[in-house]
This record gives sequence, structure tokens and C-alpha cells, in this order.
Amino acid sequence: MKKVKLIITAVAMLGLVSSSAAYADGFSPGEGLYLGIFGAATTGIVQPSVTTTAGTGAAAGGSEQGGTFEATEGGLGLMGVEGGGWMGYGYKMGDLYAGLEGEMAGGDVEFRLTSSVAIDVGSGSGNEAQDVTEVKATKDWTGGAFGRIGYYLNPDTLFSVKGGVLVSKFDVSYTGQSETFYGGGPSVGVDLESRVAAIDPNLNLRVGAVFTDFLTAPVSGIGNDLTARGGGNAGSNSEITGSSLSARIGLTYSFFDVNSLF
Repeated sequence: MKKVKLIITAVAMLGLVSSSAAYADGFSPGEGLYLGIFGAATTGIVQPSVTTTAGTGAAAGGSEQGGTFEATEGGLGLMGVEGGGWMGYGYKMGDLYAGLEGEMAGGDVEFRLTSSVAIDVGSGSGNEAQDVTEVKATKDWTGGAFGRIGYYLNPDTLFSVKGGVLVSKFDVSYTGQSETFYGGGPSVGVDLESRVAAIDPNLNLRVGAVFTDFLTAPVSGIGNDLTARGGGNAGSNSEITGSSLSARIGLTYSFFDVNSLF
């Protein structure tokens, strides 16, 4: 009798294991808890704005008039490559899909301005001139989170759209000086994800794109150096804004569903 009970218990355990394995093999793209890696080509525009304040310049022998310089059309070219990762969780509801996802990426996306003629600016602490021949801004990293909704075109292919917020760290530098600032804003994206069944039924190939509208951020350090000569009290405030478009290709792997615990 004990042997019969032991056999029944063993068969039941094998049944649970095999059903769990079958469920694991049945993950649809984006379903359950997943991790992923991606590479991206990123382009965009950066729009600077510099507002000077009026003041008196002793060396100039008179008053200095303030004004604003800004790029209202187009902008500076932002271009480079990035690599990063995704982590998220998704629910499959028939042909519909909903999920949450976070991402982090780093790379060499930058813009660079050079001049063959040095531009003199004040040092910010006296009357010394400072020659500027290059200004560079590099995006060190980007991170944020999205909500996703989608539709399964077939059991192996998910089409989804997402919306959220991305924040980027920028390093702006010129003539041996640099300043760090953070720019971010609303982001929207679209993805197409398909199962790579020939390698692993839970491995998926994803291609997509994300557009980010950066909010205005101050560039106060460089702005402080653009002060009046000759001991005047004129100064300036610098701001930067813009947008970027990132085209991605990557892989995701689903490996756990909380429903399997119940």
C-alpha cells in the first residue's frame, strides 16, 4: 500500500513539473517577468537659448545691452549609438497585452561645435579673457520607465505602444571646463516583438523606436562665465532643450509568471 501511495505521489509530482515546464515553454512575447538587452542608434536636435542681462562695463566705457539668442527652428545635431537593457512584466489577456517596463542605456551620443577663431568670454571672477574654440555635450546615460499596451498579431508576435518618462545625464564642456545637467521629459515608443522559437521558445527578438521630448534645463556654469568685461555687472542665463529619436533592436527573455505561484 505504501508503494502504491509512493507511486501516486511521484506521478503527481512529475505531472506538476511537466505542466510547469509546458507553461514555461508557452510564454508569449512580453509575457511574465522578462529581461532584455538592446542596441540603439540615436539622433536628435538640441536647441540652445542664451539670455544676457544689461549692465555697465567700465572697460567698454558705457552700458551694455541685454538680449536673447536662441534657435527657434532646427537645432544642433545630436547623434551616436547606445546600448542598454530592459526589465519588465507583462500580462497576456487573450489577444490583448498590458505591462510595465524599465530601461537603462549608456553610449556616446553627442554634439560638438568647433570654431577656427577663438571666442573670448569673461572668466566670471575678474577681467581675464578666456578663449573658447570648442563646445561639446555628451549624453552619458538615459533611464526611465514605461507603461505598455499591445495586441498579439499571432501567438508568436506582439505589437505594442508605450508611454512614460526618460531622464538623461549630459556633460557639457568647453576649454577644460565642464558642467553636468539632467534633461528629461515624456517619451513614447512602438515595438514589434517576435518569438525566436528555433533557439528558445521564451526568447524574443524586438525592434522598435522611442521618441523623447526633453524639457528645458539650465546650463548655469557656462552661463556664469559669459559675464561682462571690465568689471560690469552684466551676465547671462543659458538654457538647452530639444528632442531625440532612438531606433532599437534587441532580445528579451521571459522566465517567470506570478500566476504560476497560485
